[in-house]
Amino acid sequence: MAHIVIMGAGIGGMPAAYEMRAILSKEHTVTVVSALDYFQFVPSNPWIAVGWRKREEIILQIRPLLERKGIHFIAKTVTKIDAEGNKLVLAGGTPDEQELAYDYLVITTGPKLSFDEVPGAGPHGGHTHSVCTVDHAEAFWRDYQEFLKNPGPIVIGAMPGASCFGPAYEFAFIVDADLRKRKLRHKVPMTFVTSEPYIGHLGLGGVGDSKSLMESEMRNHDIKWITNGKTTKVEAGKLYTTQLDDHGNVVKEHEVPFKLSMMLPAFKGVDAVAAVPELCNPRGFVLIDEYQRSKKYRNIFSAGVCVAIPPVEVTPVPTGAPKTGYMIETMVTAICHNIADELAGKPATAKGTWNAICLADMGDDGAAFVALPQIPPRNVNWFKKGKWVHLAKIAFEKYFMRKMKTGNSEPVYEKYVLKALGIVRLHEKH
Repeated sequence: MAHIVIMGAGIGGMPAAYEMRAILSKEHTVTVVSALDYFQFVPSNPWIAVGWRKREEIILQIRPLLERKGIHFIAKTVTKIDAEGNKLVLAGGTPDEQELAYDYLVITTGPKLSFDEVPGAGPHGGHTHSVCTVDHAEAFWRDYQEFLKNPGPIVIGAMPGASCFGPAYEFAFIVDADLRKRKLRHKVPMTFVTSEPYIGHLGLGGVGDSKSLMESEMRNHDIKWITNGKTTKVEAGKLYTTQLDDHGNVVKEHEVPFKLSMMLPAFKGVDAVAAVPELCNPRGFVLIDEYQRSKKYRNIFSAGVCVAIPPVEVTPVPTGAPKTGYMIETMVTAICHNIADELAGKPATAKGTWNAICLADMGDDGAAFVALPQIPPRNVNWFKKGKWVHLAKIAFEKYFMRKMKTGNSEPVYEKYVLKALGIVRLHEKH
């Protein structure tokens, strides 16, 4: 009998628990450990930040969902991973409750938000907001309501080293749409500041016509932009960014005024994971082989934002490669099948599909892109926009939350997102 411990209960961890329980026989134990006792659907956070969603619509209490499926749940922070001793050290409780032994460990923690890399950044004592968590999104909403009484400039974008650019674009257009609905857009100059070398790069070297289409959307929505932006510090009401050219030379020093700001941070690995000898790269991301398994510890697997993926290309200001929901889902499925095979005495053979597929809301329409594979050259390199994406993302939110509530182990990205994209491409051909 084996004990499989899943560390993290987000978009990777919860589906991993459901699928693991569905694949393995009841003689094996599955336990989820999470610092939070609730699941949050992170892609909806931009809607929370402008009041289009409420907290209770995108979070679920984890324990009853997992226990109903025969999965154990521990709501505690992991302070240490003893990879040699095959155990986790947990915060709080008696000495007996502070250690959790495992036969297999699946790390799906997501990232550590590295606000401290830019002085003055971040929602905790800094001057910028984030939509990376539901708490951060709610903090923006509180300030946004006051901002609406006396509007001014807004800055939105992504810091040096960021790898998840889609939500920054989404949020810029969502705020634009919300302000237009309120008849206040004319009072709010908007600037998009990003570490990408050009608009629509997305950490992927661009996808299809993303550069020209996104630049056109920015112009149509009267959003100014600064690319190759190396943001160096933030003060109350002012963001300092150095704009570089394609060779890394300084083009201009910008002091961008703002009354409200949202800047996505760079990511790192969470402390307990990053501290394990030879498990991670210097940023704290887990080094894995083609089977999602640690290159150092054969009984540790990892999926999601916390795994190490090299940048698609070198850029003047550092950027990382995103890990989209579809990619995470395939990583999780591969891990579950590989652990099941190993327990049955078979070699691991399942591999995740490192493709980038994304639905990005833009307030009243949206953009979808498909990069197969993520790293060029690609078999499919496709970027389209339209109101159907906005509607598809709303529908997908409902599908995913339903999956979490029911404990369904089916791959929802494959079933719903790819089906939606397939229908659109079929219409394009006719």
